[in-house]
Amino acid sequence: MRRLKVERVELSLLKLPYVHFFETSFGREEEREFILVKIYSDGICGYGEVVSEKSPLFSYETTSTAWHILKDFLIPLVLDKSISDPHDFYREAKKYRGHPMAKAGCELALWDLQGKKEGKPLSKLYGGTKTEIPAGVSVGIQDSFSELQERIQSFLEEGYQRIKIKIKPDWDIQACEETRKRFPDVTLQVDANGAYSIDDKEILKRLDEFNLLMVEQPFPSFDLWDHSRLQKEMRTPLCLDESMLSVETARKAYEMGSCRIVNIKVGRVGGIIEARKIHDYCQEKQFPVWCGGMLESGIGRAHNIHLATLPNFKFPNDISASKRYYAEDLIEPPVEVSSKGTIKVPELPGIGVSPQEQRIKKAALKHEVFTL
Repeated sequence: MRRLKVERVELSLLKLPYVHFFETSFGREEEREFILVKIYSDGICGYGEVVSEKSPLFSYETTSTAWHILKDFLIPLVLDKSISDPHDFYREAKKYRGHPMAKAGCELALWDLQGKKEGKPLSKLYGGTKTEIPAGVSVGIQDSFSELQERIQSFLEEGYQRIKIKIKPDWDIQACEETRKRFPDVTLQVDANGAYSIDDKEILKRLDEFNLLMVEQPFPSFDLWDHSRLQKEMRTPLCLDESMLSVETARKAYEMGSCRIVNIKVGRVGGIIEARKIHDYCQEKQFPVWCGGMLESGIGRAHNIHLATLPNFKFPNDISASKRYYAEDLIEPPVEVSSKGTIKVPELPGIGVSPQEQRIKKAALKHEVFTL
């Protein structure tokens, strides 16, 4: 295939309000700031989303650090070497340490560009095997347990196959008790976002009472050892999210017995190529995975949908309908969940949905264009 010539790269810092606040052990958020990357080549535009947030809570990366890394290092790399192939970008960008979310934004845009050039949806480029994927939904911490149950009820009525509730100290055992009392048969998991320590082991072991699909990231990201200690004493599978930084991390977690399930987030691991390496390693080890979300706009969400078509994605994913988070998403058609709790994989080239430039412009806080 003829090598594409990169003409320009554009960055936009966007802000979208949530339709309902989203609270985790990190705190409560009413809106989301993120960066959109657009790479142009031969009249085609590839779109990627950088999932870093305004504050360094989930990750040390922020929108400010990602903008700096993109502007001063990654975009010059793409332009100077006219990199249009995502594999070339992955190899070249490895010389820069860290900043996986910034790297992922660029790589995703290049994947979209390649898919559009070849006239194929990204799922086909990745080796995906599914035409629709199972959808789960993440329910944040609410003002009361009764409000939590009402939120869960509304999502079940929309068809979601799995409910995930956020937990933290003093919002854990009772949250599960109340949920199980009202919804005894729902597929349920919990996510702590690293809010606990090994000193909380006895409280965490009580989660075995609630027939959970998994307990996600009880301890901080660095703590593979204490996760392995806890997993040995729990019947419920542990799942690692923030800890999963690369295929090497996945190998260590598997060998240490730190978890039994892996959450793959494209932004956290630095792009699709590393995500597929983790997927393939886990598939070889019969170690199931699922696709996590970062409250992406429809652009990042579409990228996640295509990734989740790979065969070892065994559980409902944190990929929800556009209306779950945003009154007006950045794409058409919006992402929708069927009555049976699935999302159809777009069949058009690249991400397979159409970003709406007027909506992007309306949401933009700043914008910058880069050329040779």
